[in-house]
Amino acid sequence: MIWIQLLVVLFFIYLGARLGGIGIGFMGGMGVVALSLLGLKPGAIPFDVISVIMSVIMAIAAMQVAGGMDFLVKVAERILRKNPKHITFLAPTVTYFMTVLAGTGHTAFSTLPVIAEVAKEQGIRPSRPLSIAVIASQIAITASPISAAVVFLSTSLEQHFGLSYLQLLGIWIPTTYVACMITAVFCNFLGKELKDDPVYQERLAKGLITMRGEMQIEIKPYAKRSVGIFIAAIVVVMLYATAISKTVGLIENPILSRDNAIISFMLATAAIITLSCKVDTGNITNAATFKSGMSAVICVLGVAWLGNTFVEGHINEIKEVASEFLTKYPWSLAVILFFASTLLYSQAATAKALYPTALLLGVSPEAAVAAFAAVSALFILPTYPTLIAAVEMDDTGSTRIGKYVFNHPFLIPGIIAISLSVALGFFVAGLVL
Repeated sequence: MIWIQLLVVLFFIYLGARLGGIGIGFMGGMGVVALSLLGLKPGAIPFDVISVIMSVIMAIAAMQVAGGMDFLVKVAERILRKNPKHITFLAPTVTYFMTVLAGTGHTAFSTLPVIAEVAKEQGIRPSRPLSIAVIASQIAITASPISAAVVFLSTSLEQHFGLSYLQLLGIWIPTTYVACMITAVFCNFLGKELKDDPVYQERLAKGLITMRGEMQIEIKPYAKRSVGIFIAAIVVVMLYATAISKTVGLIENPILSRDNAIISFMLATAAIITLSCKVDTGNITNAATFKSGMSAVICVLGVAWLGNTFVEGHINEIKEVASEFLTKYPWSLAVILFFASTLLYSQAATAKALYPTALLLGVSPEAAVAAFAAVSALFILPTYPTLIAAVEMDDTGSTRIGKYVFNHPFLIPGIIAISLSVALGFFVAGLVL
């Protein structure tokens, strides 16, 4: 029966991936119905992860309506246009730190057109900076102080191993960023030069390629203020999360847990931005970040619930099979997370579904910390929103999905970046833990 139920899980995840976007969440819920009919009791719904995502998205959407996202895009464009020849390194740097700042990789949507345009103007194959920029925006979720995945795992690792919030960020941020930069070096050698690409030459001859120049964005009066408020809120979150950490112990027996603090602080941030930047609350639900964020919430709800239902129903069998293997080969946790995230389509959903079991099985603290970046393998199937957007933004045709589906420009950079992140994670964790 366990194999039949596993096939049911994989089948509904596959159907969700075929639907794309929010559809994977729908199919996750349908999968829970199917498993319950096969005798499994529905698992825990990941309300903690969902609540963090929703509250962060509220603050980001308020900032976007106030003009803050446009301001950040303008700053990013200045950085990219000031040093266009280094676009392959600057593009992932921009998307990485925007994701770290915002806690969601969907911020990359706004910078992808700029990256494609600057690369094209310089005669650089746009697929090179676009591919690593998308990968960096996904991996950066595992280094963001306010992402649902980091909040969940940092709390879990502190309870199990006594690792502090800042200590974990101190490992995850440098290792993932350095991995992305090393991967950018490899990206400079992927694919033909733009001028030698037959698809580009064909599109150029047909007049399908245009040079748009610098983006004309009108910065709203309170745009800078909204960004300042949001950044200040992140600093407050980090300070509070550190203060309540058991390893720091500045606040003993805190009234607000880390989850509750981030949820309440982010909602309060949205309120402050709305009031001080004169935001019409009716426009917040129409913001692009709100829509993409709520889509992510449904995806996490469906697939994480489906995963929890299967894992909780067979926890004893999983322990029996996997405990010795994980103890003997700690790196295997990264492999498991890698393939699971390919199916679950969310860093938070993958962490929520698999890490509790891994910790119960006795995985080492070094492995638990180092393997975290592997939850970012959302690029294997070329259906993730930012990946599709990068393909659509590149009118040169260099960023294209091959006829075999898996032969797309994001696969190699993604595998390299995650492998390096995990390897560096083991190295650094081994030194400091």
